[in-house]
Amino acid sequence: MKLVVIGLSLSSSWGNGHATTWRALLQAFAARGHDVVFLERDVPWYSGANRDLADPDFCRLAFYQSLDDLERFRDEVSGADAVIVGSYVPDGIEVGRLAQQWAAGAVSFYDIDTPITLAALDRGDCAYLSRDQVPGYANYFSFSGGPTLQRIEEQFGSPNAAALYCSVDTDSYRPVDVPSRWDLGYLGTYSPDRQPTLDALLIEPARAAPELRFVVAGPQYPDDIDWPENVERIDHLAPADHPEFYSSCRFQLNVTRADMIAAGYSPSVRLFEAAACGAALLSDRWLGLDTLLATDDEIILPDDGAAVLDLLRTMPEERRHALGAAARRRILAEHTAAHRAESLEQALVTAGPATRNSRAA
Repeated sequence: MKLVVIGLSLSSSWGNGHATTWRALLQAFAARGHDVVFLERDVPWYSGANRDLADPDFCRLAFYQSLDDLERFRDEVSGADAVIVGSYVPDGIEVGRLAQQWAAGAVSFYDIDTPITLAALDRGDCAYLSRDQVPGYANYFSFSGGPTLQRIEEQFGSPNAAALYCSVDTDSYRPVDVPSRWDLGYLGTYSPDRQPTLDALLIEPARAAPELRFVVAGPQYPDDIDWPENVERIDHLAPADHPEFYSSCRFQLNVTRADMIAAGYSPSVRLFEAAACGAALLSDRWLGLDTLLATDDEIILPDDGAAVLDLLRTMPEERRHALGAAARRRILAEHTAAHRAESLEQALVTAGPATRNSRAA
């Protein structure tokens, strides 16, 4: 089939997890024999040095400057077998309306920020999706699974809400044989609602253990954060450098946004990427995590900084390696991009072009 995606960004991973999610999914989808076009709004913060995939080999990437400029791609959209509009697309409400007007095939929505989106819809201030659009999307592919899917159908009128968790390209994300540089690492863009957990599970342990080494990688952290001397900061880490980063940390921390914790069943793409690299994972707690990775066997959930320090100081290396290896096996068995691409293909084939007729009626 021919698939057209209008998403936040494929070309730049700077400050967002969308790019790596789209890259893994669409590369695996194209590998199944499909033709993919990705349309991206050309914005300054994803251009220049921040554009780390300007010419992908698995799809055609094209940029548009404005809503009016998107009109150049009307024939691409109308000629597609399926169209997907992503969350956080600039002017996403109008982009979604145009996609639903132009497309002959089914139009779906992929929400890589589901709990945040639904909270914004409840408040009436979502900038990229309106409530009246949801029934017009043949599928509402959701970053979150569990009870959220029923809510999307019953409260917002989606004809089909389905979990499409983030995934990982396991050809790119795999263990790297490098020495350990840090005892505990975290990779993620700054978010105010994640910061208290990062403080509790990494920064405070670093203050209490000056003999240990810590690292936080990701952009947009405020200048007024008081980083301990044994916490190294990396402002931005390109995806190509992620596997070495994960492999250079004895333990890797996963921190979840507050809305994601409240919804449950909302795994970050970083969770899958780190696990695919064989990282020994520590995480905060949320409903549904144990359906993805087994607590204590594949991931450990420390309750506070003291528990983190105990793990860093006392866990035998054999046990740590076994933890990471078990997580990697689980990812390879259930959470690769190939798994997600197959699920996406089945959903798009099932939706078919008839959805447009029901929408028009």
